[in-house]
Amino acid sequence: MYNYILAIHIIFVVCWMAGLFYIVRLFIYHTEAQGKPEPDRKILSDQFEIMERKLWYVIATPSMYLVLAAGITMLCLVPGWLQQPWLHIKLGFVAGLIVYHFICQNKMNQMRKGIYKWTSTQLRIWNEVATLFLFAIVFLAVLKNGISWIYGVVGLVVLAMILMSAVKLYKYFREKK
Repeated sequence: MYNYILAIHIIFVVCWMAGLFYIVRLFIYHTEAQGKPEPDRKILSDQFEIMERKLWYVIATPSMYLVLAAGITMLCLVPGWLQQPWLHIKLGFVAGLIVYHFICQNKMNQMRKGIYKWTSTQLRIWNEVATLFLFAIVFLAVLKNGISWIYGVVGLVVLAMILMSAVKLYKYFREKK
């Protein structure tokens, strides 16, 4: 039974992460559309709002709830894991990812009201935050106690620096055109 629940958990983690990555990409395009002249701006904004809403309420949010349900079910089947330090840290990152999810939902609601507080570059950086959560959660789930926390933290910092550099490099080449 456990392996079936684990498979469901993994499948919906993939769906949830795909939704989180794509929603922020839509936010970037939606924000950039605000620089277009009318009627293009209105047409694009209306289309992005439809895409964002469907992605969010049909894929991302249901997937998040299924991930949580499967994870809780696995903990009920193997309650001893709750005494493992790696799991506490992983659950902390999962909590951070849930907060990230609802911040994205708030951004979506703001954009629907015509409020664009973040630039496309800020949104590109925001998109990489989900990548950091994903790396941390997967490494903790796979390596468990085999990971050195010092190497893990250093690895996340290096990954964050690489991702931020890539965003800045992309912006440089984009503005150069």
